[in-house]
Amino acid sequence: MYGRLTSTYTFININADIPLVDNMPDEPIRQIWTEKYRPKKLDEVVGQDEIVERLKSYVKSRNPPHLLFAGPAGTGKTASAIALARELFKDNWRNNFHELNASDERGIDIVRTKIKEYARTSPIGADAFKIIFLDEADSLTSDAQAALRRTMEKYSNTCRFILSCNYSSRIIAPIQSRCAVFRFRALKADDIKKNLKHVAQQEKIDITPDGLDALVYIASGDMRRAINSLQVAASISKKIDSGTLYQTSSIARPEKVKELIACALEGKFMDARENLDTMLIEYGLSGEDIIQQLHKSLFDLAIPDEIKLKLIESIGEVDFRLVEGSNSRIQLEALLAQFSLIGQQLRGSK
Repeated sequence: MYGRLTSTYTFININADIPLVDNMPDEPIRQIWTEKYRPKKLDEVVGQDEIVERLKSYVKSRNPPHLLFAGPAGTGKTASAIALARELFKDNWRNNFHELNASDERGIDIVRTKIKEYARTSPIGADAFKIIFLDEADSLTSDAQAALRRTMEKYSNTCRFILSCNYSSRIIAPIQSRCAVFRFRALKADDIKKNLKHVAQQEKIDITPDGLDALVYIASGDMRRAINSLQVAASISKKIDSGTLYQTSSIARPEKVKELIACALEGKFMDARENLDTMLIEYGLSGEDIIQQLHKSLFDLAIPDEIKLKLIESIGEVDFRLVEGSNSRIQLEALLAQFSLIGQQLRGSK
């Protein structure tokens, strides 16, 4: 006779053993600084005073037209759009502000589906309209822009569009004519320094004067890049100088770039080639990075304008070849050789 097997089941209260998230001690939310210090009000937007004043007038009238923000990266286009939505919609701004990036989906289908479906629905709450912010709108195809033009017209009663782009020339004329165009300029050095000092004060960071100058050089008018570079450097040290910034941002010091150009113009080709090796190998710069720094540093040299013109022409030719896929080392060495030949004319004139 076989014995009968019995089983005993134990019921466990899972909720009693696992602490709830709400009961856990609060920890500071860690954000990247570009988001943490993104302007929440139009008055906090840096370096675009004229644009801010015009946008504030739309807030007072509560009836903005379709807007087109054009300008370089990191100059406040997205920040201005979000700040405008915050001031128009107050606490309800997240429900009536929809952000899309045209570089993710750039064809006509994105206009016929996502954009059209959102634009045709009524705003949430008591607001008269909602806002679609279309970032990198210049990435949309011509067919997509043509379809967008019709959508902007048809649903203007329930939705206003803010288009952001780097190059307004890539936006078709019918869309530009239906928008109030705002052209954002690269930020000035004083505006960048003022904002960086505020960030450093909040994060309890000490930036030396040469460190601020380095950040301005690295940023080239791009506030987002300046703040990102500051955050990376701050992860190494709470006292930040130019050496730390150039090391962490993978950018050659301006004086090293000028030394490279000077060696080439003086006919010291092998010395210039060694400097180039340092930039490519030790700093890890790409050919395009070096070309950009050569172009930027060229205007600070005390040489005749005629020589600068020839050097710029040579830089432009090499830049085109690099974009087309040529070998960066060969092209950069050829550029240094061209600089040496142009330098013979400079040396002969002295």
